[in-house]
Amino acid sequence: MTLYKTLLQSNAGIAQLLLRLPVGIIFMAHGSQKLFGWFGGYGLHGTAKFMASVGLEPGLLMATLSGSAEFFGGLLLFLGLLTRPAAFFTGFTMLVAIFSVHISHGLFLSNGGFEYALALLAVCASLIVSGSGCLAIDRYLTK
Repeated sequence: MTLYKTLLQSNAGIAQLLLRLPVGIIFMAHGSQKLFGWFGGYGLHGTAKFMASVGLEPGLLMATLSGSAEFFGGLLLFLGLLTRPAAFFTGFTMLVAIFSVHISHGLFLSNGGFEYALALLAVCASLIVSGSGCLAIDRYLTK
């Protein structure tokens, strides 16, 4: 029960809600591009080819893992359900993206750099530390 409460309990307020909602939507949108080809994405097989081209092999497994972490992790962040684990997995996905794709392009997004992934990683780190905040399923599960 202690691990359960440690993962879910949060005394934080509205600030985490203001982080969770837009970042959850962003992650769901990016994950749906990878998994389903929605919003102009390449879908699972196109993403798998890209993953393989940057050295993330096997491409199909890596595309499935990253797309699932983003889509389902984003959904969990949006709902405030299992917020800390969801933030860990989405944050880890951003860390991999930074070091496997973006770091060689520098900081700025206009050059394909890592600033956007770094901002999302920072939000994930904040949610790991603080938890879900108010208006979250996690909060109701711990009562």
